[in-house]
Amino acid sequence: MKESIRKYGKPPFQVGLLHGGPGASGEMKPVGEELSRYFGVLEFLQTKDSIDKQIQELFDQITTSTREPITLVGYSWGAWLSVLFSSRFPDRVHKLILISSGAFDDKYNPDLMKIRLSRLNPDERKEAKEILVLINSGEIASQYFQRFGQLMEKADSYKLNPKNSDDEIKLDINIYQKVWNEAEGLRKSKKLLQAIEKIHCPVVGFHGEYDPHPAEGVEKPLSERLVNFRMVKLSKCGHTPWKEEYARDLFYKELEREIII
Repeated sequence: MKESIRKYGKPPFQVGLLHGGPGASGEMKPVGEELSRYFGVLEFLQTKDSIDKQIQELFDQITTSTREPITLVGYSWGAWLSVLFSSRFPDRVHKLILISSGAFDDKYNPDLMKIRLSRLNPDERKEAKEILVLINSGEIASQYFQRFGQLMEKADSYKLNPKNSDDEIKLDINIYQKVWNEAEGLRKSKKLLQAIEKIHCPVVGFHGEYDPHPAEGVEKPLSERLVNFRMVKLSKCGHTPWKEEYARDLFYKELEREIII
């Protein structure tokens, strides 16, 4: 049986972490460990290969772990999942914190891969393009998928802290391909935008100014549809704030503050 919940700190467990990917199980471990100094934290590991199944899995994870509404902290794909979950089960969520979310409307996102590739050297760019072909064909071995993640992390980052390691991440190609294709369909059909309109809890977005995912694609759709939304922008910061040399400390300070209030 796959591990699906990790616990950090002591009860009550009031914070839930959702990883990105889809399929990048375990990448929120450093955040769980840091936040556990002050809070009881649950790291939810998604094991299902469809969005509906992941939403139901998350409902089961939350309801078996705590009776109180939870503060959901979703990173990258996890930000979208937390929005979709909150739109379906609003009584289970106290607050939403969206870290490095992808744009909620694809009109903001035409140059994402172009920006990423431009940040790599020529050899890395060639390698990334070759792996992209394999990903799009559906025929890719796990080691190439892992390598593509390393290349994208380099492109997405302002200055990585060398102490960080991704040894804990378990990348699942099957989950990535199935769930991401479905997620892109929700964005194109505007159903992702419609989900925002069903959210009633406070929502906060965290976004690095160097993140190739456009902040405007998060801030504009959410601010237009939510009464209680605010954006925290981090300078000298890319897609993964807790790994950034310059932004890490401020990120944790602001994140802890948002969990408390």
